[in-house]
Amino acid sequence: MVQVLASRTLIRPTDPERSRDFYGGRLGLAVYREFGTGPDRGTVYFLGGGFLELSGRSEAPPSPSVRLWIQVPDVEAAREELTANGVDVVRPPLREPWGLVEMWIADPDGVPIVLVEVPADHPLRHRPGI
Repeated sequence: MVQVLASRTLIRPTDPERSRDFYGGRLGLAVYREFGTGPDRGTVYFLGGGFLELSGRSEAPPSPSVRLWIQVPDVEAAREELTANGVDVVRPPLREPWGLVEMWIADPDGVPIVLVEVPADHPLRHRPGI
């Protein structure tokens, strides 16, 4: 088996500065590292247990099949903070049939981002016998 030491999701935005403003400024993700110079420089953000890298530039937005899933402790608090930072909520927080509370936003290129809260009573938090 391949020994995995770290991982990251890479996105090639159509407008790197706009995407850096969104992920760093509006979402408030902390920068792990930057490389290169100029408007197309790469920026890697902490993303919970992984990383999100914006690097290079694309002529077209990423495929609609690309999505980000971000767990937060409180989706409603995230909604308040993000809307105060000018982020549009695509779908407000709802408790899904599978028990998670999900809210949807999108990055400047339309990449869907789901913010997820795992409620205290959800089986993901409580796994008896394991």
